[in-house]
Amino acid sequence: MRPIHALPVVLAAAALAGCGGGGDDSGGGAGTTSGAAPATQSQTQTSTGTPTKAPDGAKVYSSAGCGGCHTLAAANSSGQVGPNLDDLKPDFATVQSQVENGGGGMPAFGGDLSQEEIDAVSRYVADNAGS
Repeated sequence: MRPIHALPVVLAAAALAGCGGGGDDSGGGAGTTSGAAPATQSQTQTSTGTPTKAPDGAKVYSSAGCGGCHTLAAANSSGQVGPNLDDLKPDFATVQSQVENGGGGMPAFGGDLSQEEIDAVSRYVADNAGS
């Protein structure tokens, strides 16, 4: 079983490498607002249309181990392996891409987290980084 590293180590790589540096870990420009984010919702629906509670981004951040590598004041995390998310202030699309695809030392979580969990943690980080 591979160890779970926290969220965007890749965000640092993308930020340090610059925008559009090629490869899957470029993730777009950190801190930009070009990525459209889905509306924050308290409920989602199953394929049968039954409402379900959307995942809590803070809980996903914690359970996925993101704080072990990343600093994010809102989560009381002070990891030093990955980038400081408060300094980086990534947008939703950047976080989402990095969580799904990994890169730059960060593992991909696309196979470990549901799309709803990825969206929730991406929204949580984008909304809280630097606040």
